[in-house]
Amino acid sequence: MKLYEYQAKKLFAQNGISVSEGYVAVDEEGAKNIASGFGGDVMIKAQVLSGGRGKAGGVKLARNSEDAAMIAGEILRLEIGGYKVRNVLVEPAIVIKKEIYLAITNDRERKCPVLIASGAGGIDIEDVAEQEPDKIAREYVKPFMGLCNYQVRNVASEIDLPSRLWPEFVQIAMALYDAYVENDATIVEINPLVVNEEDALIAVDAKVVLDGNALMRQPEMRENIDWGAGQEYEIEAHRLGLSYVALDGQIGCLVNGAGLAMGTMDIIEYFGGEPANFLDIGGGANEEKVAGALRIILRDDRVKTVLINIFGGITRCDEVARGLIAAMNEVDVEIPIVVRLVGTNKDEGLRLLEDSDLILADSLVDAAKKAIELVKALGKDDRYEHSD
Repeated sequence: MKLYEYQAKKLFAQNGISVSEGYVAVDEEGAKNIASGFGGDVMIKAQVLSGGRGKAGGVKLARNSEDAAMIAGEILRLEIGGYKVRNVLVEPAIVIKKEIYLAITNDRERKCPVLIASGAGGIDIEDVAEQEPDKIAREYVKPFMGLCNYQVRNVASEIDLPSRLWPEFVQIAMALYDAYVENDATIVEINPLVVNEEDALIAVDAKVVLDGNALMRQPEMRENIDWGAGQEYEIEAHRLGLSYVALDGQIGCLVNGAGLAMGTMDIIEYFGGEPANFLDIGGGANEEKVAGALRIILRDDRVKTVLINIFGGITRCDEVARGLIAAMNEVDVEIPIVVRLVGTNKDEGLRLLEDSDLILADSLVDAAKKAIELVKALGKDDRYEHSD
């Protein structure tokens, strides 16, 4: 779950990190008034939950309030990374002497947090990491010890930060780690952390991604999430309590259980297909959840067929069947749906579906092959060609 830049900066400021001052505007007049209050040059920055704003024209310099209004209007008409720009952050331009990259995130291989820094911060940090990995410094954090001062000093030395800035850099890194832990974040990032003309360190950009599975422990953070910023079906999935991730394939997947969902996607891939999503309806899913899950999948225009794989345990096969029937009565289904049911109340579930237009499968392999063949029959290209 991502925060907007202005929200991330507020969080950092609460932890004692110096951030660039700024206010949010939703229209040209608002941007003009904010810029007028600052006086001088200001930056107009699109607030979207996507990277690449600068390269997409979402971050621009304005010389005065009239200029700010014009530029804000241009940016508010943009769509960046699939997100419509609905507001902009207006803040004074800063004279930058040096840019630094600083972040804390999870290292999955080492199963611990990692502090990452580089003296080559800015919009091309990904290129630096790929082309000049020696310019990226890392320190791995033992969770029960936390980030230590000496680790931050090691990083400061490795990125050739002048020693006069080390005390302030240590304070910022330690505060960043506190924000990371206290808010159940998966990444907290400052890019760039700049040295200004007063030789002080200031965060002029901020990124925070929260662990969605920990939001029950973060009521204040939960209120900051802009649920309306995503795709319509992602918002609906969240409302229903479904685990949903959109992918790029043509076979929609509706499965109960995260492991089974991953296995279903693997089988589809193995036989040459491409899953259109990860969707776990969870254990004990009721009729409403099943119907809602199917509606979400059918809203995706890329989906050419749907594979439903249910292993009945807590989630009963007959309950799933009733949900499918309810969804098909509500939604105009124009694509084929393959169903594999096994487990609790399997016979009752199959009996409920026998008069429907659904295509029943005996096994997951059978279901995957049928779904792929149906996509091929609809004229898909040869990416689905695969020998058994």
